[in-house]
Amino acid sequence: MEARVSVIEKRLSNIKRIISVASGKGGVGKSLIASSLALNLSKKGYKVGLLDLDLYGPSSHIILGVKDVFPEEDKGIIPPNINGINFMSIVYFTKDKPSAFRGVDISNIIIELLAITQWGSLDYLIIDMPPGTGDETLDVIRLIKKSEFLVVTTPSKVAMGAVSKLLKILKELKIPITGVLENMVMTKSSFVKNQIKEMNLKYLGSISLDQHLEDSIGKTDKLLETDFMKELDKIINTIKL
Repeated sequence: MEARVSVIEKRLSNIKRIISVASGKGGVGKSLIASSLALNLSKKGYKVGLLDLDLYGPSSHIILGVKDVFPEEDKGIIPPNINGINFMSIVYFTKDKPSAFRGVDISNIIIELLAITQWGSLDYLIIDMPPGTGDETLDVIRLIKKSEFLVVTTPSKVAMGAVSKLLKILKELKIPITGVLENMVMTKSSFVKNQIKEMNLKYLGSISLDQHLEDSIGKTDKLLETDFMKELDKIINTIKL
């Protein structure tokens, strides 16, 4: 076994729950859900980490307004604490410049991030996954044995088609699925809920499209007061994360 891979389990050993926020489709608000979930749990008094593994389009740092704060080095990398969240992202190494990665590079980056990051003791580690079912998703499944998946979709039949493929893969691999959250809902419909029930999975609930949400991006105080966050909070309380 590669030395770095053997270190990962040790790095994650003091984390109670690891929740990978994923989707089979981009543009469904996955990063916003992941960042807001981490922020919400932190404000409830939990010790929370957030790892942005979207290597091509990292955006959690934009949502949380992370600026001019960097990790420290001490027998690895210690994530900076942002609004009560221990935060790690590829942007600390790419300086937010465009990056082009291929197959083996993707796996190496993920292994390196997991191996060098010192999370310490956490109640939750939230992972903002890249969209789809590519190398990143498969690497998380392979490397993080105790990760559970919270899957995000929108009411769109196109989005649900892609999300269904991800859910089928997770079920086939017997990966724990916390449930499916429906985001950006504009009109009431039972389409997604029925699809999820047919797969014998848990439908976590829906979040309405918040027309004022964009104004809160990068401003965590405003984000906490949005209708979006209030609806997310009800779902979090219901599923008892």
